[in-house]
This record gives sequence, C-alpha cells and structure tokens, in this order.
Amino acid sequence: MNYSVIVPFFNEEKTLQTAVLNLLKEDFASEIILVNDGSNDSSKEIALRLIEKYKNIKLVDSKTNKGKGHALKIGINKSKTKYIGILDADLEYSPNDLKRLFLDIELNDGDVACGSRFIGNFERKNLYFRTYLANKILSNFFSFIHRKKVTDIATCLKVFKKEIFEFIELKENGFSIEVELLAKTLAKSKKYSEIPISYSARSYEDGKKIKFIDGLRYIVVILKFSRQKKWKWSWTIY
Repeated sequence: MNYSVIVPFFNEEKTLQTAVLNLLKEDFASEIILVNDGSNDSSKEIALRLIEKYKNIKLVDSKTNKGKGHALKIGINKSKTKYIGILDADLEYSPNDLKRLFLDIELNDGDVACGSRFIGNFERKNLYFRTYLANKILSNFFSFIHRKKVTDIATCLKVFKKEIFEFIELKENGFSIEVELLAKTLAKSKKYSEIPISYSARSYEDGKKIKFIDGLRYIVVILKFSRQKKWKWSWTIY
C-alpha cells in the first residue's frame, strides 16, 4: 500500500479519536497525517495519544486557526506516498468509502478520484435540503464553467496522485479549498472518476462548521480558477 490520508481537524474532541480508529480498522493507510488547525479544545491531546500508540500516525501542529485549506496544504507537503486522500474528522464520511477511492484510482491509473453523495443508491442521512439544492446548483455551475462534469464539488472525500501537486500551487485557506483542489487538479489530470459514497451529516448544534458565506465563496473561487490549462481527459461514473 502506498496511501497517505490527511485528517485536518479543528476543535473535534468529540469525534477525532473515533474517526482515526475507524480509519485504522480499514487497514489501508501507509501513513495518517493529522493536522491540527489551531484547536483550543482537547483535540491536540487526543492526537498526541494516538501518535504515541500508532507508528503510522503523524501530527502536524498549527498554532493558530487558519482554515481547512491551510491544513490540507500542510498535509499534502508532508505526505510521502504515491497517493493522497482526505478524510475529515467529523464522522460525516466513511473510511471504507475512502478505501474504495484509493483502489479505484490505483486500479484505473487515475489522477483524481472523488466520492459523490449524489450518484448511486448509497445511504445518506440528515442531508439538509438547502445544502443538497445549493450543492447541485454549484456543481452544475462548476461543470459549466470548467467544462468538466462534476456531480459533487463540495465532497470532502477525495484522492489524488501525489505527483499532480508538482504542477499546481494551492492558495485558498478556507473551505473553498475543495473547489480550488478540483479546479486545479482536474485541469492537470488526464483521468478523473467519481464513485458513489455514503454520508451522515451532522447538525450545526453538533459542530458542523460550513456556513452560507462559504457557499458564496465557492462561487467566487469557481470563477477565480476558471482559467486553468485544460488537458485532454476522460471521466467515468460508476
């Protein structure tokens, strides 16, 4: 196995340990890179206990909260494997689905593989209608602007071939990193795939962080990075 999984977290003391243990149970990650984005709860202490117990877990600590994008950029730079995946620590996404993405990108010699919550018949729980509608609209807008069909631009479950990051520079520090990642890696990729995934959304009361303003930022970023170089590519949905 030659897989790195980046787990960014900010104040996830309720879910971080469970998320990492669930990932370990799937037994596919060569290295797990925990990136603390300036947490001020006990998340860092939980992460320190995990790295003491498991040799394939690393912790990168950012003293201040700069956003998910900043955390992912740190994790990507620290990874040492052929393939890089992303898994949030909030338990909304399944490590088993991430494992399927790694297998998909490796077996098909892909460059980018993403999980989609809007294809297939997988179980999806607590998906807010307004979130569903906004995501569908933004995904269609992204597909139109970038001339690449993407069904779920806000998905947080993504896998990339590491070498693709040699040709791009990521700028965004917030949640809009999701859009920038897609825009820039798809512009450089020759093969992109989507597979259906499960999803269990948490409520804002339970700590969900993305807000309406982030949706507006998505629109700005879709347009901002619309001039990426287009390469010949192929696209498959399962």
